[in-house]
Amino acid sequence: MMTTTPLTDLEIAQDIKLKPITEIAHKLGLDPDDIEMYGKYKAKIPLSKIDRTKVDNSTLILVSAVSPTPAGEGKTTVSIGLSEALNRLGKQTTVVLREPSLGPVFGIKGGATGGGYSQVLPMEDINLHFTGDFSAIEKAHNLLAALVDNNIQSKTNNLGIDPRTVSLKRVMDVNDRSLRNIVIGLGGTGSGIPRESGFDITAASEIMAIMCLAENLEDLKGRLGNIFIGFTFDKKPIYARDLNAEGAMATLLKDALKPNLVQTIEGNPAIIHLGPFANIAQGTNSVIATRMGMSLSDYTVTEAGFGFDLGAEKFLDIKCQSAGLAPKVVVMTTTIRALKYHGGAPLSSLTIPNVEALKKGLPNLEKHLENARQFNITPVIAINKFYSDSDEEIQVIQELAEKLNIKVALSDGWAKGGEGALDLAGKVIEAIEEGKSDFKPLYSWEDSVIHKIETIAKKIYGAEKVEFAPKAMRDLKTITNLGLEGLPVCIAKTQKSLSDDPILLGRPTGFTLNVREIEIASGAGFLIPITGDMMRMPGLPAHPASENINIDLEGNISGLI
Repeated sequence: MMTTTPLTDLEIAQDIKLKPITEIAHKLGLDPDDIEMYGKYKAKIPLSKIDRTKVDNSTLILVSAVSPTPAGEGKTTVSIGLSEALNRLGKQTTVVLREPSLGPVFGIKGGATGGGYSQVLPMEDINLHFTGDFSAIEKAHNLLAALVDNNIQSKTNNLGIDPRTVSLKRVMDVNDRSLRNIVIGLGGTGSGIPRESGFDITAASEIMAIMCLAENLEDLKGRLGNIFIGFTFDKKPIYARDLNAEGAMATLLKDALKPNLVQTIEGNPAIIHLGPFANIAQGTNSVIATRMGMSLSDYTVTEAGFGFDLGAEKFLDIKCQSAGLAPKVVVMTTTIRALKYHGGAPLSSLTIPNVEALKKGLPNLEKHLENARQFNITPVIAINKFYSDSDEEIQVIQELAEKLNIKVALSDGWAKGGEGALDLAGKVIEAIEEGKSDFKPLYSWEDSVIHKIETIAKKIYGAEKVEFAPKAMRDLKTITNLGLEGLPVCIAKTQKSLSDDPILLGRPTGFTLNVREIEIASGAGFLIPITGDMMRMPGLPAHPASENINIDLEGNISGLI
């Protein structure tokens, strides 16, 4: 008997006939003159198209997830499938997503354009250089780093910066563990002052976070100028504005600030813009992109990175408070395989039916649902369907949903596109029309820094207590001295567990959250408590995805996932 090998995401994407981007723009009420073309299938939308009145009357849907397996659980696929289904049901909908980082694309996780028949296109362009946004951020960040070291070196234009207090590193959009900690300035007196430094991945740059929270070009320049650099030898704080850096940096970023318009497989609009990682930053697309989607459509579907404890918490406590946004519903993406993984099943066995492991993993889903309700937002469970899911396993989640009085739907967007997400779309519409959500943040920005961290740790993660390392306590004093206690907190934590220990799966309890230091992102407008062994430059696996990516002499790409 012959078997057919399923098409890969790339093969599916390459088989779709794309519509000119002007047709997609027309669906949003935009004329060709309203957009800035990047070839036939990509465009930038000017910020002037944001209409705050329309934003206030539009419906925002947040897609989140349970704690993921290493491969991720398909929030982007669910987001795209849901937007396709909502359009099929007559709801004018735009999906607003983050741009992929080349680190995961060439590493282990792959791209971030969805999968199967729920993708955004052109997939190859979006997963690679796209419209150059990440490159612009990388250049602006590294310009600032160069200006700092140049000032330290200069004999005629020197602010007296103590190089020992400078924490700013350089960035690049590649996973490269060998660059985490390096020594710069070697080579003699003409090559700078030797000091320890390193590289972060571009998605971890404070400028990425700034771009995602900036309201407009003026706000962008102000935030760039507020980037904290370090102290002088006489303990005076130095910011990027003291180096007159913000004008040149903003000039490099002027086009990257505009959101990108592309299309879904079914020819519906998709806006993709920027994207810091949720385990080390706020993990959501830009305020500008979200507002643009809400200005141009009745329903906007957006997602936040990793599990609800990371991306969604930061989306709600930082982005929504900063921008005055309030989602009407949270779609909680879950997979059978993820819950079996959190129930103790090894990664190699996740495609084998195992009801007992699934039941043991249910507390992870329950905790994330509880967390959504802590923000007073109605959750809807989306079971992202895989071919290996058994009817018995699906029924276990449906029974839990019934017990908790939460709507649940099977989402088969990967295999069927919008058609496979019609049930989910219907449940989401029902939840919105019931009008039970009334978003409230978890904490007030005016609370003490310790209180904010403890609130998230205990209420969202389930920690029993929080311990602060000596370095973190010194950082708290610096934050107080700089008058930055009123900033929200963006906790850097492993995505693999609700705790800061990646091996504690399921729903751990009684654990201590360990805060080793607190970084200051005064330009972005938040503080970053770093927990456990978190690092901001990932490494490559033994067999990175790049080994399978190739291009033939006709320009056809293969192996991209």
